[in-house]
Amino acid sequence: MPRFSIILPFHAAAQTIAATIHSLQAQTFENWELICINDRTPDQSGEIVAAMALRDPRIRLVVSPAFGPSEARNHGAKIARSDLIAFCDADDLWADRKLEELDRAFRAPEVAGIFGRIGFFCETPADSRTQSTVPSGALTIPQLLAENPVCTMSNLTLRRDIFLAAGGLDPDAVHNEDLELLIRLVGLGYRIEGLKSLQVWYRTVVTGLSADLPAMFAGRQRALRTAARFGVHASSESEAVYMRYLARRALRVGATPHDALRYTLAGVRQDPVAFLLPARRGLATALASVLAFVLTQKQRHVLFSR
Repeated sequence: MPRFSIILPFHAAAQTIAATIHSLQAQTFENWELICINDRTPDQSGEIVAAMALRDPRIRLVVSPAFGPSEARNHGAKIARSDLIAFCDADDLWADRKLEELDRAFRAPEVAGIFGRIGFFCETPADSRTQSTVPSGALTIPQLLAENPVCTMSNLTLRRDIFLAAGGLDPDAVHNEDLELLIRLVGLGYRIEGLKSLQVWYRTVVTGLSADLPAMFAGRQRALRTAARFGVHASSESEAVYMRYLARRALRVGATPHDALRYTLAGVRQDPVAFLLPARRGLATALASVLAFVLTQKQRHVLFSR
């Protein structure tokens, strides 16, 4: 039985999926299976995966029984052969010691989930300018409601029985489905911890779902409702931090300068200190939101790749 089942849904990923799978094959820890789930892809992604599966028996190619990444991930968890499920998106890359580090971390029986640090890149990891931070101790719902340190499903590994017992991902969630799941798991009392080491390279993009800011906001509201069921409500500080995140995203993904300024003003109204500090993130975001009317899109993307 493999130690890890890696669940990788894909849709229109022909440009990136081979590199993603190569990063998994480069893992120093080799006892894993990879479940690649075809989520009704319109391009050649399936053929690419099929060819790689012929050369590596650890790779399985299956078709999702329903449409959407959450449905695909839930299906992967149901057919996984391992007690540990690690998620990976079809455009991200893993650091080569990720599974080796996870293997050690999951020897602690009280740990339900693990995540690490993320490096954000555009073309190659060499162009990464920023990395995420990892808080000490177990995740809390207030932390998740501010600036989710897990950030992406590619950075999350869980015990399979716990994922299934919690009901998996909400198939109706298009954005922030990972946040809603994490809030649910923490609310149910499961311990999710971070490792300080860099484990994932996250490819920043400016199109598709990542650019749909209204949908991201709607997904956030769904997550807030889940938190409320556990008696936790977003503070003005956490709302300000989330508005800062949306403002930075607006600056990066090609939204109008008015969008970035609107989110900035909303965040400052919620809690000016939480929005503006630390200055390298908050004050810089506020200034850029004003200057966005004269900055080019390329300049905004380079400045706000995180």
